[in-house]
Amino acid sequence: MITDVIVAGIPDPYQGEAVKAWVVLDGIACTAEELKAHCRDKLTGYKVPRYIEFRDALPKSEVGKHLNRILVEEELAKSGQIKHS
Repeated sequence: MITDVIVAGIPDPYQGEAVKAWVVLDGIACTAEELKAHCRDKLTGYKVPRYIEFRDALPKSEVGKHLNRILVEEELAKSGQIKHS
């Protein structure tokens, strides 16, 4: 079962920006390809995540709100792009 997920746009060398999903699983084994296939059946093409990363937990604020920006900032750091705000 998927217990938590964050979806955001990240830098992509081919498209400029692509959809990435960070997923927390509980009690099942699932591959990124299986999850993408499921998404292709249920979602419009441009909404299907190009990248999927499995994690044990996702960053949240003290009140439980997902902190998408932290994950996007991690991706920017990985790609060598630093976003200044």
